[in-house]
Amino acid sequence: MTREAIEKYQVVIYVAAIISGFFWGTHFPELSLIFESLLWPVLGLLLYTTFTQIRLSKIRHAFVQDRRFIYTALAGNFVLIPLIILIFITFLPDHPPIQLGVALVLLVPCTDWFITFPQLGRGDTERAIAFSPLSLLFQILLLPAYLFLFFGQELTLFLATNKMILAFTGIIILPLIIAWLTERWVEKAPDSRRKTISRLGWMPVPLLAAVIFMIAASQAHALRDASFLLAYPAICYVIFLLSAALLARVLAEIISLPVRQGRTLAFSFGSRNSFVVLPLALALPESFEITVLAVVLQSLIELFGMALYVWLVPGMLFKSRKKMT
Repeated sequence: MTREAIEKYQVVIYVAAIISGFFWGTHFPELSLIFESLLWPVLGLLLYTTFTQIRLSKIRHAFVQDRRFIYTALAGNFVLIPLIILIFITFLPDHPPIQLGVALVLLVPCTDWFITFPQLGRGDTERAIAFSPLSLLFQILLLPAYLFLFFGQELTLFLATNKMILAFTGIIILPLIIAWLTERWVEKAPDSRRKTISRLGWMPVPLLAAVIFMIAASQAHALRDASFLLAYPAICYVIFLLSAALLARVLAEIISLPVRQGRTLAFSFGSRNSFVVLPLALALPESFEITVLAVVLQSLIELFGMALYVWLVPGMLFKSRKKMT
């Protein structure tokens, strides 16, 4: 099976992973501790292989590509969308684990498979590649500030446990640094070594499937108990996908972006970095188990949403023959 085929059928792979994980967690609960212990190294490897697909050394060159597009993408993702999420939270049940899960996953724009969808949706892939490392930098820097503004000092300090800090540094920052070192090594190496990055590109989908399987297996009891509450974030995620597409259309019209860049903007707004915040959700206290499920649920809904985007964005929102003024 080719890498393209794996990415094409990734939705089916993830759904199969969550169903099989729930089965194992329900019928063999004694294995949950094993899955929990394996989850962290697999998650770290997932983030490392994902970060290697982002040109981290090109952050300083991102603004040179097209400042108008970059500024619009930054303003939309890190100013306007957080305001939309703040409105969403006010309509959610007064249940901090649910509210936190929605905020965590929707505040961070996607930086990896986001690049795949502009290719499928006839967007500007070059702009997507240029924006991804800059987006990753901004979300890592701004996420703590967003949580403080959204939930206040008391809850933020409660969440800032040693385990949370360890998850952030050990599962996010450390793989990021190693990925950057890998990129530097490849740039200075012969062409044969550049195949390393290509080979690593095969790994995110099966690794994410393994992560979803282990989460479903280890959190099966929480999934049974919280299935009703998860309906609220599910509705929220669907509304978000629609809102993100419309926001991209409005901004592209105001800024007079070319059609292909407008499509890329829509995919940037609609896709979120669920597995980057997953280590933070997993490091939360036991009373926040549903936060993990809310994050995983978003990634599944998003994949179905992106399949719709591939048809909707170039076919209705950003038609080729329509001039955007």
